[in-house]
Amino acid sequence: MSELPTIRPESRMLIDGRLVEARDGATFEVINPANQAVVGSVADATADDMGAAIDAARRAFDETTWSTDRELRKQCLMQLQDALDREVEEMREQLIQEAGAPRMLTASAQLDTPLADAIRYPVKLIDEYAWEVDLGEAVNIQGNLDHRKVVSMAAGVVGAITPWNFPFEVTINKLAQALATGNTMVLKPAPDTPLNATLLGRIIAEQTDIPPGVVNIVPSSDHLRGEDLTLSPKVDLISFTGSTAVGQRIMEKGAATLKRLFLELGGKSATVVLDDADLIVASFMGLAVCTHGGQGCAIPTRMLLPRSRYDEGIEALVSMMQNVPYGDPQRGDVLQGPQISEKQRQRVLGYIQNGQEEGARLVLGGGVPKGEEFDRGFYVEPTLFADVDNSMTIAQEEIFGPVLVVIPFDDDDDAVRIANESRYGLGGGVMAGSHERAMAVADRIRTGMLSINGGAPYGADLPFGGFKYSGIGRQNGTSGFDQYLERKSYAWPAT
Repeated sequence: MSELPTIRPESRMLIDGRLVEARDGATFEVINPANQAVVGSVADATADDMGAAIDAARRAFDETTWSTDRELRKQCLMQLQDALDREVEEMREQLIQEAGAPRMLTASAQLDTPLADAIRYPVKLIDEYAWEVDLGEAVNIQGNLDHRKVVSMAAGVVGAITPWNFPFEVTINKLAQALATGNTMVLKPAPDTPLNATLLGRIIAEQTDIPPGVVNIVPSSDHLRGEDLTLSPKVDLISFTGSTAVGQRIMEKGAATLKRLFLELGGKSATVVLDDADLIVASFMGLAVCTHGGQGCAIPTRMLLPRSRYDEGIEALVSMMQNVPYGDPQRGDVLQGPQISEKQRQRVLGYIQNGQEEGARLVLGGGVPKGEEFDRGFYVEPTLFADVDNSMTIAQEEIFGPVLVVIPFDDDDDAVRIANESRYGLGGGVMAGSHERAMAVADRIRTGMLSINGGAPYGADLPFGGFKYSGIGRQNGTSGFDQYLERKSYAWPAT
């Protein structure tokens, strides 16, 4: 591995406008998953630290004009945009080193794409959104004539809990939409990747006029501080992205205070390749499972091929996947870097073993790659399974690794049945010889986002979220704005 660029990690938390250490002085280390070197250390928040952050956010919402002053919000968010633009290369190097994010992907989904529009779009919506809707006059339940209106207002204090796989992208989307709608926030980043969040805290404190308490960033080495957020009666809404299992626990813990919840959870998305599709083009969709080591909730990890063209499709996938550039994420040509940790690598390898034990045919990969480049770091080979039945564990459970399972189907109805035979419903795709045929199948698939013949259903103006066990609510677009708002209805006698 080549010498790494120098970075300037921020170790401190942001609480009530100040950059501070943990009250007990504790810190925890951040490990580079590509070489297992220590990237830096950050403050390990105590319960008192989290309590102070929640109190600060509550005061900022209840006692300042942040929730009502739209011009201030626009000004502060655009200051943040300008500051992030200045710091983009520092963020890029930190993402590569703490998350193992391939440099190639920081030029798109990991950094540059969200940086381009995750703030600008919500700022634009501040001016365009229908904050008040006049419903005119109507006879009320008492028989009298009233005038009515509906007003949208901020939900309150948002507790944001973010994942390690796309730490900047998820964080900036949650932050921008919550702040644009007038909320305050306490952010708890994933312990594997806190550096982009603490850097964000430093930027907010030093380069913007965002008032104290509006944004608080509280890293922690375990899940307990996230539970503090979920249990606190001073927090109005939890915005969580992560595993379905953790999302279920958040629902359970949040029930005591009837928390509003936005949960973006797991997926087992299917790409359906119909019998008139171009298999070479379709095989490119198989590469998605290698992107960032398969560590993405909406990545299509099941591919459904027509039985009549199954062998041809497997051959095309092998040709594509055996040439995937993987390894050191610093290299500009790498698509697949390491898994985030040894624990995650062992989890992936365990699923691969389970797939073989259940009778799936291992066609490609399946182990730890050999060579000096892979002596350190948490790498797994790009892996392809054929002859998979949809009831197998590897077809039903989220692996979060570079593992593609290929399932045969008989006809379009069979393909729809298999695609929907999952507890998840986040992403997916349909490949066909015509747009019309692809849409006819896509309309029957129960999932939140679908690629049609290679399209990418992601963007600041497109709702992101899923059906079933893939979550509750939507991020981005006007739907994302709505997620962070409450509605209040007014009526008064018409004159």
